[in-house]
Amino acid sequence: MPKMKTKSAAKKRFRLTGTGKVRANVAYKRHMLRNKPQKMKRQARGTFILCDADATIVKRNFLPYGR
Repeated sequence: MPKMKTKSAAKKRFRLTGTGKVRANVAYKRHMLRNKPQKMKRQARGTFILCDADATIVKRNFLPYGR
């Protein structure tokens, strides 16, 4: 059986923690930041952990060797 390829877009967007959870960047932080409240920009810093349903999809379809 040949090796499965990891989706290149997923490599750039997701990382796995040591316990196998999927970490992603927060959305809405790229442009038009003048119009967004300071609280929203502050809370969008860093990363967050995906919910279990989304993490299952990412690990199964996009990061096949990230289990």
